[in-house]
Amino acid sequence: MKIAIIGSGIAGLTSAYLLNKQHDVEVFEKNDYIGGHTHTVPVHVHGKDYAIDTGFIVFNDRTYPHFRKLMRELNVSWQDTEMSFSVRDPDTGLEYNGHNLNTLFAQRGNLFSPKFYRLINGILRFNKAAKAAYESGDNLDEVTLGEFLKRQSISNEVSELYLLPMVAAIWSASLKEAEAFPLGFFLRFFSNHGLLNVADRPQWHTIIGGSSAYIKPLTASFADKITLNANIVAVHRALSDRESPVTLEFADGTMQDFDEVVFACHSDEALALLAQPTAAEQQVLGNIPYQMNEVVLHTDVRLLPRNKRAWASWNYLLHNDDDARTRPSSVSYNMNILQRISAPEVFCVTLNNTAAIHPEKILGTYHYAHPVYSVESMQARTQRNSICGHNHCHFTGAYWYNGFHEDGVRSAVDVAKRLGVEWHAG
Repeated sequence: MKIAIIGSGIAGLTSAYLLNKQHDVEVFEKNDYIGGHTHTVPVHVHGKDYAIDTGFIVFNDRTYPHFRKLMRELNVSWQDTEMSFSVRDPDTGLEYNGHNLNTLFAQRGNLFSPKFYRLINGILRFNKAAKAAYESGDNLDEVTLGEFLKRQSISNEVSELYLLPMVAAIWSASLKEAEAFPLGFFLRFFSNHGLLNVADRPQWHTIIGGSSAYIKPLTASFADKITLNANIVAVHRALSDRESPVTLEFADGTMQDFDEVVFACHSDEALALLAQPTAAEQQVLGNIPYQMNEVVLHTDVRLLPRNKRAWASWNYLLHNDDDARTRPSSVSYNMNILQRISAPEVFCVTLNNTAAIHPEKILGTYHYAHPVYSVESMQARTQRNSICGHNHCHFTGAYWYNGFHEDGVRSAVDVAKRLGVEWHAG
């Protein structure tokens, strides 16, 4: 079959990699580069070259079976990394990093602070309550995380200084959006990633040379079938048996016919491309929204905790202004820790706090969209089979699952299987 794949993120490229084994594929990318959220930036600082990841950064040995198998198949090398998390509250001056006791008590005064011990005890109590709720499995997807916190009388300090910042950082969400997460979705993810335990957590990895190192081997078998700057304006489905099943219409007026089309773009982008979306497509795709985040690569360490002992892989900065709960999360990744970079500068990747970064320290600014999770959007995801595989259309992307690279690969495997290509994680 002749198959069009719209989008070149991890889901699109994996779809092409798998489908190209048995079908004639063509990949269309609207940008002038492929990779989507996989975007490694080359920088030259103090006479040396570095490759810094700005989108996809880490994966682990427990919850990324499909992605790890794919990397092994492509002979892509990775290295172990540290996944630590810090919180800084500018109002109170509180800073801590939960990686170990030394970083947890980065501010030595907290060794003698009853309030800080109450925070720690509250976190442990929350973990216990969350595990009990997860094991019970009662109507978990009908309750939000915020409602659960209230029912369990979890303290405001635990919610505001630990849990909601972590959720917001993981999914690039606001604190208010974190509260609206379906409890079941949250519990499954945190349990699977060992985040409800003090120990027994996954080993995290980064790709040696930057995450973009996997793109060349992944696309080697179909590199000549990728079109960049592809301005598709509409996707038409056949109205009669005499027509081609699927026709792509481009901005210059040209048309291309295909037997099947794989929408490997975001849910909202896919819906916008459909010339005549069905009611099911409007309902499902329309209820899985995306949110744009501004990402800045820089060397301004003022975005990290003041105390270097509190510097972590992920560093969350609390805000206390009027829109603090609704503004997107402000988190800074310390790339020297994550990518094990030895350099005179500390390379940071900061989300949604550009104004706080010294302009002369900025190395690049980028924009990435992330799916929004809510009770409504999770309900829409359960209706996936009502649109995927119908009318010669297939919708793939990390948004069907947890929103990460493993999920992009997993969703591509789903599409490949539907089109006759089997590939298993283990």
